Amino acid sequence: MKRVLDFFKQLQQNNNKEWFDAHKEQYKEMLAVHNEFSQKLIDGLAGFDKSLEGLQVKDCTYRIYRDLRFSHDKTPYKQHIGTFVCPHGKKSGYAGYYVHIEPNVRYFICAGLWCPEPRFVKSVREEIMLDGKNFDKAIRKAKGFSLSWEDSLKKVPAGFNAEDEFADYYRLRSFLVEKDIDENYILDKDFLEHVVADLRRTYEFNSLLNKSVEYAIEMY
Repeated sequence: MKRVLDFFKQLQQNNNKEWFDAHKEQYKEMLAVHNEFSQKLIDGLAGFDKSLEGLQVKDCTYRIYRDLRFSHDKTPYKQHIGTFVCPHGKKSGYAGYYVHIEPNVRYFICAGLWCPEPRFVKSVREEIMLDGKNFDKAIRKAKGFSLSWEDSLKKVPAGFNAEDEFADYYRLRSFLVEKDIDENYILDKDFLEHVVADLRRTYEFNSLLNKSVEYAIEMY
């Protein structure tokens, strides 16, 4: 993965078309390394989460080119790379597993639903209302991960009881457990094995979320 880190460290200092065009071969070599990792990651995760079987790299990765239409930041290329593995692919709306590589900013792995549709948020909250203990247990089972409270509501939303045992979870608008990692973790020869082993502990969390997603798809 050193080629991946080296490429993005250079791109961060030279985020322009002229540099990118001059280093197109380096980009292709980096992408080949990352794509190989991504396919092995998909296969490794599918070993314990059968809903991921049959996914390909293109279903779980993103283009490096930024959409500049509505952005004040006109740098043309993303300065990070990631793989998001979830049932039916990255655009499905299902919870999944994500690996984020962004040198000099942040490296992390996570699982769950990021900015889900309102119907999915409602369905997850209803699941918590029905069985908050099981939801809480799934979070705690993801040892080494922390529940993200970023962008959560300040108060329990209307329609949910603030006196419920697990009422704080109603405030979530994304449902993610995260683990920060570092360059040593990424450059370790067993990087892939470590990622799969860590994310295996988030399987029950994702399974509960996807149960709610499927219910919402059927009902709404």
